[in-house]
Amino acid sequence: MNDIIAFWANALRQNWGLDARLTRLDGEYDLNFLVRATNGQDYVLKVMRPGCEAELVDLQVKALEHIASEAPGLPFPTVFPDLQRGYLPRIEDHEGVPRLVWLLECLPGQCYAKSAPKSEELILKLGRVLGATDRALERFTHEGLARGDFKWNLTQAGWIEQHLDAVSSPARQAVLAEICSEFNAISGKLAGLPSQAIHNDANDYNVLVEAEPGQRPGVSGLIDLGDMCAAPRVCDLAIAGAYIVLDHPQPERALAALVRGYQAANPLRADEVELIWPLLRMRLAVSVVNSTLMALENPDDPYVTISQAPAWRFLEDQSVNGGLMPARLRVACSLPVTDGAERIHAYLSAHRGQFAEMFGQGLKDVPIGSLSVENSVWPQNPFHMPLAEAARVGEEYGTEFWLGYYNEPRLIYAEPGFRKGPWKASDRRTVHLAVDVFAPAGTVLNAPISGRVEAVENRDSHLDYGGVVILHHETPQGDPFYTLYGHLDPEVCDRLNPGDPVAQGAAFARLGDVTQNGGWAPHVHFQLALTTNGMRANWPGVGDPDELELWHAVCPNPAALLNLPDDKVFYRPTDKQAILQGRQDHFGGNLSLTYDDPVMLVRGWKHHLFDEWGRPYLDAYNNVPHVGHAHPRIQAVAADQLKRMNSNTRYLHPAQTAFADKVLSKLPDHLEVCFFVNSGTEANELALRLARAHTGAKGIVTPDHGYHGNTTAAVAISAYKFNKPGGVGQADWVELVEVADDYRGSFRRDDPDSAQKFADLVDPAIAALQDKGQGVAGFIAETFPSVGGQIIPPKGYLPAVYEKIRAAGGVCIADEVQTGLGRLGEYYFGFEHQGALPDIVVMGKPIGNGHPLGVLVTTKEIARSFDNGIEFFSTFGGSTLSCRIGKEVLDIVDDEGLQDNARLMGDRLMTGLRQIETDFGSVGDVRGMGLFVGVELINPDGSEGREICKYVKNRMRDHRILIGSEGPKDSILKIRPPLTIEAEDVDMILWALRDVLAEVGDYSPPPSCDHDHHHAGCGCC
Repeated sequence: MNDIIAFWANALRQNWGLDARLTRLDGEYDLNFLVRATNGQDYVLKVMRPGCEAELVDLQVKALEHIASEAPGLPFPTVFPDLQRGYLPRIEDHEGVPRLVWLLECLPGQCYAKSAPKSEELILKLGRVLGATDRALERFTHEGLARGDFKWNLTQAGWIEQHLDAVSSPARQAVLAEICSEFNAISGKLAGLPSQAIHNDANDYNVLVEAEPGQRPGVSGLIDLGDMCAAPRVCDLAIAGAYIVLDHPQPERALAALVRGYQAANPLRADEVELIWPLLRMRLAVSVVNSTLMALENPDDPYVTISQAPAWRFLEDQSVNGGLMPARLRVACSLPVTDGAERIHAYLSAHRGQFAEMFGQGLKDVPIGSLSVENSVWPQNPFHMPLAEAARVGEEYGTEFWLGYYNEPRLIYAEPGFRKGPWKASDRRTVHLAVDVFAPAGTVLNAPISGRVEAVENRDSHLDYGGVVILHHETPQGDPFYTLYGHLDPEVCDRLNPGDPVAQGAAFARLGDVTQNGGWAPHVHFQLALTTNGMRANWPGVGDPDELELWHAVCPNPAALLNLPDDKVFYRPTDKQAILQGRQDHFGGNLSLTYDDPVMLVRGWKHHLFDEWGRPYLDAYNNVPHVGHAHPRIQAVAADQLKRMNSNTRYLHPAQTAFADKVLSKLPDHLEVCFFVNSGTEANELALRLARAHTGAKGIVTPDHGYHGNTTAAVAISAYKFNKPGGVGQADWVELVEVADDYRGSFRRDDPDSAQKFADLVDPAIAALQDKGQGVAGFIAETFPSVGGQIIPPKGYLPAVYEKIRAAGGVCIADEVQTGLGRLGEYYFGFEHQGALPDIVVMGKPIGNGHPLGVLVTTKEIARSFDNGIEFFSTFGGSTLSCRIGKEVLDIVDDEGLQDNARLMGDRLMTGLRQIETDFGSVGDVRGMGLFVGVELINPDGSEGREICKYVKNRMRDHRILIGSEGPKDSILKIRPPLTIEAEDVDMILWALRDVLAEVGDYSPPPSCDHDHHHAGCGCC
């Protein structure tokens, strides 16, 4: 091998004048070398197989020259002439055999097959590149384009029909036979399209992609024109689509993105778009048949059959709706969804007001009610709608006539059948594609327009349509369209049959009651559709909010048929961009928003949140809803107390002492006195006052990068805030000590004395305060530092620190806002893990589950020192409402076993994360306890992976999982979900994180320097 490389390196020097290091690249028939030349450029040297026809290579060279001339911005390689100004010299190889040799530019990037993520944005860019390429090749001619019987020419793909018996599986033979039949049905149309030069092999290894995480990837190369031929341009698009869909999690949307991009650069006609899907499937059929035949010739080569696997996974995937694909691709091209769509819309618009009234009365003045995610709380549990609740949906709008919106995102479609993936937070169909008319059961329906029965049946499954009728209609020009009437009395099945005529204004059905209509409050689901292709088996009445362009085209607003204006029944959710603009206009600039694309969340349940379109998100970040979002017991307690009164601690109320008793029952006996306040911040500020009143000193020792609140005093002890650029800086009464981080700190996990060594760092801090005359009022720390990076200090650290602080006359304050109340699983409070006994314990956010509440508990001795004759009063701290909510939260933790759930789910999560740590070099450390977990991400050199962390956090949001990031360099993923999280949700986190980290690969951030302009040789670029 080395002799061959040396031979061609010498040939390169003699023929192109380049000194270079050559590396062998893969090639099925030819020799290919990566050329790293001493001039700083990279090339590809292609040594064609013996006997290769010059015309084939000349075709590629001329095509590349033509593309460079017609569209110089396209990412194709330049061909470099040799010293004799020729592009294709014949050079004898080391055995004396003449070979055609050419030299091309080496384009940057990696092949699309190995890149991730394969986003719709990237696929759209590929579509644009391919469309522009075909446009550039329209006028290219070359004798080599006429390749005779060429098996990869898609117009000649019928050859595989003679070889289907080579496929041993009868089921797979049937799949291929069906594809061939579809191909034969379109072959006449295909033959009638104009031919041109096409690339003909834009597969996932011939497309190059370039991007770093955090940047938008782009297409950096389209290579290998070796299969060029003359064919209709739609063949080029179908071939690229055949590889885009393979193993893509959303193949239909991926294909639509490719076609949309192609259309933007090279507009297609509707008759071409109709051919894309059958041609795509035929290309995959050619691929699997060809590889099967190759396997018969080379039975010892397992790769031949292994390479078929992705194609077969796609071809056998029953979830892909091929019947709807023409409509989907037409919409992607901004073409009418059917040939007659524009005429249908014109007909309906022209006759608005002239259709028969469905209920014998006009609906213009009938009120409209909203069941949207924003305006409704149906159902209580967005993942399950009991029949008892479904029967009452919309009861707030009365039992007489009222209308439900078209285009309205709703959570009432709660059952797993509406999900589009395995997880509760998977994409789901939420957007109503019909108009509802609610009316008493038994109300008669009249046909708004004449037609014939297309289908009539009783779908009696849980929350299905019940009795349903589909009518077929036609415009005067013969364009078909359809109307669906759901939730009917199934007696209609006894009276109507497919093909029966139904006259305009004729009574043909009546509304079913809850025992007949699928279980819903009586109403008709009235839907219009311009096609039934791909919909007959399970007519969707609800659409995915991310596919509304398609569903609005297939199932447009039926208001015209109800003689109503479209706007009356068309729902428009709150505009997220308008809210964002309002934030920017009326809020401070330092009020942050998470994620590059912020989320607007309007509903919650347990550990899931929902945006304005009903998209679900797994909340793996927010520790405030400790017992879960929208807990029914907290709702009930709050509503009950607000019906009675809400006052403060200047008056007696049993809720105050009941809450105090519950809090104290969880704490060591020496902590006996409670102060109820408004927040963790207020509690920490009060802790400082208590410490100073008790000790007479002012100085505070606290770990670096801690956070204890946002008031002036709380910020002064929060290095996370005061040490930031623009911060107030360190006060002279505050001394910082190193965080007890045994992963990056001064003392590491393998040091058995690390706890004592970290604790000894307190000694100079105490001495410094004493030297400045501040004295030592106390030590305050997040028991397990959270903003510092989800740190679990080595066991024994806090007792050693507390001993030193007390010896200096100070008190010890445990900030348990992040760690308390059972989150740690094994321990109710973090100080229990440490074996420490604090003098003051602070609790915050989670104890109110979202209600503003904080608690400080201390000893009687310290409380007496604070009782100096000046009243302490917090208006809302200790209110009757707050006390009842706080106690209810603690009761729920006990009653629902949430501390034990934190232990079990935390163990499951940590087990999976430790395996991920083993599998991915970008994970430096996994640490945590219960549902307080940190994942430290690192660069290849071991430094803090800030950019990786930002990328992962945003990509997890794309996977519908909300997590945070913390740490001095913001390089640590913070996972701290509500304690209600379940095993399925933990598994989703692990699946998604593994998927995203695979995208990161061996990412290394770009080097940085002080140069305003980089130059060759600066060593920075």
